[in-house]
Order: sequence, then C-alpha cells, then structure tokens
Amino acid sequence: MKIATFNINGIKARAQALPDWLDDFQPDVVLLQEIKSVDEGFPRELFEERGYNVEVHGQKSFNGVGILSKLPLEEVTRGLPGDDEDEQARWIEATVVGEHEAVRLCGLYLPNGNPVPGPKYEYKLAWMARMQARAEALLAEEMPFLMAGDYNIIPQAEDAARPDAWREDALFRLESREAYRRILNLGLTEAFRTRDPRPGQYSFWDYQAGAWNRNDGIRIDHFLMSPAVADMLTDAGIDRDVRGREKPSDHVPVWVELAA
Repeated sequence: MKIATFNINGIKARAQALPDWLDDFQPDVVLLQEIKSVDEGFPRELFEERGYNVEVHGQKSFNGVGILSKLPLEEVTRGLPGDDEDEQARWIEATVVGEHEAVRLCGLYLPNGNPVPGPKYEYKLAWMARMQARAEALLAEEMPFLMAGDYNIIPQAEDAARPDAWREDALFRLESREAYRRILNLGLTEAFRTRDPRPGQYSFWDYQAGAWNRNDGIRIDHFLMSPAVADMLTDAGIDRDVRGREKPSDHVPVWVELAA
C-alpha cells in the first residue's frame, strides 16, 4: 500500500498539478493539507473519476484536510479530540482496509505557531498535547495507526539548510521540538529517517528568494507510525522533483510503502 502526504497549499491553485501528480505517482492513499476549501467547494469529481474515495474536512480560505483513497475508508472522523471550541479544520481520521491489515490514518495540519511568543504559539503547543493524548489513546487500543501530514516541525538541525535562521521560529524552537519528541517517544517511528539519514533532504521550499533553486529548504512533513505499522514499512521517500513542476505547491509529497 502506497500512502502519501501532500500539503497542496490550496486546491484551486493545484487543480491541475495535483491530478497530474496522482496520474504519475499512483498512490493508493493521499492525506492532503491546506485544501483551503469548504467541503462542498472541493472538486470531488476530479478524484472520483480517478477511482478515489474522497473525504474532506474543510473551512473557507484556510487550513482544511482531506483523504483520497482507492481502498475503502471506514469510521471517518473529523477534528482532533480534546477541545470542543477548536473550529480549525486540521485533523481527519479514517481506517483504511488493505489486503492484509487495517490501518488507522490520522491526517494532520499542525499549527504553524508564529509569531512567538503569543496566542498562536500557545495554541500550537496545546494542539500538540492533544495530539499526544490521541496517540496514547490509539496505542492503548492497540490499533495499528500512522499520523501523517504537515507537522510544521523541523525535528533536527540537519532538517534545515540554514538551521541558525530558524532557532527562534515556532517550527524549530526547543519547546516545539520537545513536544514533537514527547509524541515520538511514546514508541512511534518517523518513517523517512529509517530509510534516509542524509542531511539536505527537504519537503518545503519557500516561494520567496529563490529558495528552491538554492535548495534552501526544511523538512516539516512527516509520517509517525505505531510499532505495528513500522513493522509493515517497506520503503519511504520524498518526491522532491514535484517542486520544480508547473504551478507547484511550496511543499512536496512525502510517502511510505506498507506491506498492508
């Protein structure tokens, strides 16, 4: 089973690039972030005609997450538990049924958190605490699961071309990385680094200042897997060449292959 995560930075802007990539890459499942569309405004037919089931959790102009799946999706839920007043569309879950295993998919768009200090950073850390609680609950249920998406977290210095430029940024501040590490230390595995330990591997390049041409990137899109899913992992990678295509997102797809 080939599963990808892709922050598309707006479905309207990526109405051609996303279907083109799907046709080339042929993933079984894609977790989307920043669809920037209400549910009824999402062009489902573009994906349904390619054989995908479509589930979205959107909001107008901002955020928004979704799942495209060629395999059946069950028990779809929207919203990260733990705060009934949180109206931001950043979390979607569904169970995908493979040939051998069922896996709980958690698609996420973690808050950016800037500027620091301030309420946006407090929201980020509180959101990560809720995410940790959700991971603990899924581990207690012994349900194989993965949590994938735009984490807005640079885990280590080698995940940024210029780490010193990010020291006080919400993506790389010590408190952010500690919150990420607490989730990882529950016993989860970050997929990409099990396959590729090299520095210089990024998933995001800003549109500004020629970042792509200079490879001035950061790695902020991740797959965290429960122990059962980590055992299913056969490969993982970053589809970096997508950034050089026509009308690209500032993120590129990150993917895993599971024997599921």
